Amino acid sequence: MRNRKFSKGKKFIFFLPVVALIATALGFIVMYLWNWILPEVTHASRLNFWQALGLLVLCRLLFGNFNKGAGNNRFREKAMGMRSKWQSMNEEERAKFKEEYKRRCGGWGHRNKE
Repeated sequence: MRNRKFSKGKKFIFFLPVVALIATALGFIVMYLWNWILPEVTHASRLNFWQALGLLVLCRLLFGNFNKGAGNNRFREKAMGMRSKWQSMNEEERAKFKEEYKRRCGGWGHRNKE
């Protein structure tokens, strides 16, 4: 058997069609879902493929990228910071924090036990 190694140029040539195929598939998925749901629910106009692809790019720019959590871990870092802060509090500080949370949020997500 031969050991076949691809150069960077050859890898790039195979990468372009894959990216184009994924972009096309995502564009058609967005177009199909939009045209299936929104015209009936909100009386929005229908989208063509290019509008759907533009909407996909706009959402990517506004809301972030399509990676699966790699790279941008701000939420995880913030949660870990809050967890370590909570663990370093004594019981009095925790009770004070809970009271302030209830005052600001009105006990959101908790049912009153009466």
